[in-house]
Amino acid sequence: MNALSIPTWIVHVSSVVEWIAAIWLVWTYGEISSDQSWRMLSWGMLPALIGAMCACTWHFFDNISALSWLVTLQAAMTVLGNFTLCAAGWWLWRSSKISVNNE
Repeated sequence: MNALSIPTWIVHVSSVVEWIAAIWLVWTYGEISSDQSWRMLSWGMLPALIGAMCACTWHFFDNISALSWLVTLQAAMTVLGNFTLCAAGWWLWRSSKISVNNE
């Protein structure tokens, strides 16, 4: 756990907590508004959260080489998360266009 300084740990952990809260809030908004596209956004956020948790786990164990596969997984989750968030953004945009046309 000595791989990062205390302030850096605070940033890492608070970012993960913030991401979890954001996913929950987006999901809740989707339920309240009955708009499934918001729930799709929360699903799209999960790969980025997994990537962040991989980074925290690797750093927690002092970046040991036995866990270097976490770096690869973190990178893959970042790429996947970029695509899923892009798709979710498109889904929200499409959903808003459809609802405006139906009014």
